[in-house]
Amino acid sequence: MTTNGITFQGAGVGYGTRVVLTGVQGRMNPGEALALVGPNGSGKTTLLKALARSVPILEGHIDGIPDSIGYVPQSADLDLTFPITVEQVVMMGLYKQIGLARFPRKAHREKVASTLTNVGLQSRAKDRFGELSGGQRQRVLVARALIAQPKLILLDEPFNGLDQPNRDALLGIIRRAKNDGTSVVVSTHDLSLAYDVCDQAILVAGRQIAFGPVREVLTPKLMKQAYGSESLETEACELATCDDSHKQRGEVA
Repeated sequence: MTTNGITFQGAGVGYGTRVVLTGVQGRMNPGEALALVGPNGSGKTTLLKALARSVPILEGHIDGIPDSIGYVPQSADLDLTFPITVEQVVMMGLYKQIGLARFPRKAHREKVASTLTNVGLQSRAKDRFGELSGGQRQRVLVARALIAQPKLILLDEPFNGLDQPNRDALLGIIRRAKNDGTSVVVSTHDLSLAYDVCDQAILVAGRQIAFGPVREVLTPKLMKQAYGSESLETEACELATCDDSHKQRGEVA
């Protein structure tokens, strides 16, 4: 397990022998959040899966990937009609510690309660997972990823469809994870998220366009390279709104 951060050295990732995303070059330190931004089909999810060691690195290297990783995919991997409670879903994150054929001990149950408190859902512990709102379910899945105290959290489009209260709650969870020294990589189309909670951004479109501080990467010029001229006006407007919002809060650009 590393404490020196993650370094991308000309990395290319894909499926089989087909490279989906190429030329990834940069570094993130422990406790940083990296926004992974780009159009659909640009390789964002593939890079997350490579960090999770579920697809191969076909070119270059990615060094320093920790052994302990929490991964939250785009869609819930649970049947919403299955009668499983919120606390049972979170307990799944401890299966390596508990063992498949053993029952959770008091310490495990206390850890579940503490993690649910961290995501603001302890009061829903006994409720069925499928009865929660989409935003609450997303927070439960993040809790499942967090409970084993990973050094790296991978979030694939976690803010899609969330209302403001759940969005704010998830932002708080990410901030607390960073404060605990956990690195976070989050795939997103939400540029305000990148400004709100991410230290760096990587902009991709089948290849790396840019990697670095958020304000240096998410510029209209670079966004045009990734998304094309048709979306430039919309993206530039959103970028200006994000930047103005942070300046009004007294943040240094």
